[in-house]
Amino acid sequence: MAGFASIVAITAPDTILTLAGIECRYDDRIVVNGLDMRVERGSLVCLLGPSGCGKTTALRAIAGFHPLTRGEIFLGGTVVSHAGFTLPPERRRIGMVFQDYALFPHLSVADNIAFGLRDMTRARKRALAAEMIDVVGLTGLEHRYPHELSGGQQQRVALARALAPHPQLILLDEPFSNLDVEMRQRLSEEVRTILERQQITAVLVTHDQQEAFALGDQVGVMYEGKLLQWDTPYNLYHQPNCRFVADFIGQGVFLPGTVVAPNAVETEIGVCQGQRTYAWNPGTRVEVLLRPDDIVPDSENGQRAGVVKKAFMGAEILYTLRLAGGRQVLSLFPSHANHAIGEHIGIRLAAEHLVAFPAD
Repeated sequence: MAGFASIVAITAPDTILTLAGIECRYDDRIVVNGLDMRVERGSLVCLLGPSGCGKTTALRAIAGFHPLTRGEIFLGGTVVSHAGFTLPPERRRIGMVFQDYALFPHLSVADNIAFGLRDMTRARKRALAAEMIDVVGLTGLEHRYPHELSGGQQQRVALARALAPHPQLILLDEPFSNLDVEMRQRLSEEVRTILERQQITAVLVTHDQQEAFALGDQVGVMYEGKLLQWDTPYNLYHQPNCRFVADFIGQGVFLPGTVVAPNAVETEIGVCQGQRTYAWNPGTRVEVLLRPDDIVPDSENGQRAGVVKKAFMGAEILYTLRLAGGRQVLSLFPSHANHAIGEHIGIRLAAEHLVAFPAD
């Protein structure tokens, strides 16, 4: 356990949550495998990954709903889980916001929020419920029932109920997945503002990148039970540390290239150069990650590409372009640059970040 103790010693006293090499199983199947994670007090972090990667199981282990077979979980420096021991959820001072809201249909908004409050007078419960109703912007709706609310309003009730006991940590399990795209984006921004104002530490799990980036100060990408990269959204997009993260985050394609310098790779549309350096020898064959914003329109450039597909996105158009060698890349053009399918247009490589991996 010395390694685990050192993790806590390094992060205390500002670390509120530490996962030290945790492992979770379902029967004989490992679903969380050696997960290490630190969450600083007051931060908003996210576990992001495809379905079945173990992120929800990790969240359930933090909440106390799933036991550990290895490792330890610390809350505020206190061990709350290890193999053979799980502190009950109700003793962890953790709030939980579920995917399906989990509201009581027979209780009003105010009563749903007050339901989890213990050892208080009725007047104190009402006062706290009223305070939380104001915090989440539901003033005037306190006497309505869940079926009389929109999905976004129901999610605010669920958040208010989780906030009411003043927990040290809030866990959000795919909280916006039942909402339409526009409501999901707006509510995620509102939830972040609410959590920041309340100075609440939060851990979100989701498979939606936009949701993770909107809420997370730090985002961890999970795959097959392991945490592949724990970083800022910016670094995950521009500096992925492995092929899976590069492929999973954002849009992009891999273009074959040849190393010409530690920080430069030559491709069929030009030399891609960036601040990151690699130890590969010149002449090494690699694959370069190119995002849609790495390829820009340039009518004066001699590099031509044919329009294969186009997707209108309002202010921009996402083009799928076929290069002279037959490979396809993505490029974002201003929406007034409206080109027809089959048309050949001028492009230029404008990548500021070099992300490359060994060729298969």
